[in-house]
Amino acid sequence: MMMDYQELYRATLSKWGKEAQYDQAVEECAELIASLKHLKRGKVEEEVIIEELADVTLMVGQLTYMFGEERVQKAVERKIIKLRALLESDSGI
Repeated sequence: MMMDYQELYRATLSKWGKEAQYDQAVEECAELIASLKHLKRGKVEEEVIIEELADVTLMVGQLTYMFGEERVQKAVERKIIKLRALLESDSGI
């Protein structure tokens, strides 16, 4: 699903640095959180959520690039195992 944006990520890191990218990630996540709360109250359309999701997706890609794709993928796999276990325990399987 994720395209290869490594050159873009490398350029953003080179231009603005790690600390700025951490701050940007926090800001984008906060905007998504706020938008979801507004959607719940009927104050924004779904398109706003889609735009915020796109921003967060790009920042997750940037952070993944920064911390190492292999490390992140291994963590995701561990979380999937835990999620499956939770689903099985809740459903009685």
